[in-house]
Amino acid sequence: MMLQKTYIRFFILLSVLLVVLVCVNISLGSVDIPTLEVFDSIVGSSSKSSWQYIITNYRIPKAITAIIAGGGLAISGLLMQTLFRNPLAGPFVLGLSSGASLGVAILILGAGAISGIFGAFLLGPWSLVIASALGSFLVLLAVLAVTLKVRDTMAILIIGLMFGSLTGALVAVLSYFSDAEQLQQYIFWSFGSLGNQTWQGISILSLCFFVGLLLSIYSAKSLNALLLGENYAKSMGLKIKKNMLLLILATSILAGGITAFVGPIAFIGLAVPHLTRQFIKTSNHFVLIPAVALSGAILMLVCDTIAQLPGTVYTLPINAITSLIGAPVVIWLLVRKRKLIF
Repeated sequence: MMLQKTYIRFFILLSVLLVVLVCVNISLGSVDIPTLEVFDSIVGSSSKSSWQYIITNYRIPKAITAIIAGGGLAISGLLMQTLFRNPLAGPFVLGLSSGASLGVAILILGAGAISGIFGAFLLGPWSLVIASALGSFLVLLAVLAVTLKVRDTMAILIIGLMFGSLTGALVAVLSYFSDAEQLQQYIFWSFGSLGNQTWQGISILSLCFFVGLLLSIYSAKSLNALLLGENYAKSMGLKIKKNMLLLILATSILAGGITAFVGPIAFIGLAVPHLTRQFIKTSNHFVLIPAVALSGAILMLVCDTIAQLPGTVYTLPINAITSLIGAPVVIWLLVRKRKLIF
């Protein structure tokens, strides 16, 4: 009972911190808007229409995107670390990020070779999202096909890394034959961005998140069994291949959908599960999954707030901030604990 009370306090603390960070994130930006006006804009009664437009169509969607992206990447990282029993596994270990990068690279860097019927698609507002999603989906199909043939999780891990290397090589070839303008556009996409999301895009992103979350919670019992090894899981009647496919599908929906909309974002999926375990000492995934989701959302909001460089008109790439904050934290954990908790 005391342990359950500790969990409740932890979740209340995370929820309060999340709400506070959302308010701070919405309040800051290149345009200085008084705090009271921010709250008035949220309820739709701002004294200036321009402030209302900025809050409603830019800052609130960006904050929601940060919550979904941070939570989704953190959950997918937890799933992969448990499935492969590898503390260095992340949401993109299956090559999903590389597949998304290849799809965008073909669209941007290979655009000069594509014309005619594809012209409208190349100029469309959803072109990068569609190209990224298709790239992730094709890699997913390849990984699933391999999973049906291979039972060993470490072999699947290595194959996923090889898919990543292969798509990375194809991107390098496309980059070599591209001009400076195309390369610049591709590099900007690779930086990641939480802004410029429409409400329609957020709706699709939210759907991906909730489907992945439900699949994760459904698999929590299987994840708990996998922590004790595949032999134990089999003795408990767990169907390893079926659950492996389910976990890979959940990760693909989360990581692939998020990457399609915001670009590849590093560190969150790798480090947040470890950071969460420092504060909540449990291996029960029924507790870990929501805790990791909240922690990932909070950390992404913190990174996005720093990236805005409050008081200036500049916005740093979100990918750079997550890595600058994340790498020292993971190094500190390794030095302090000698090993990552798993």
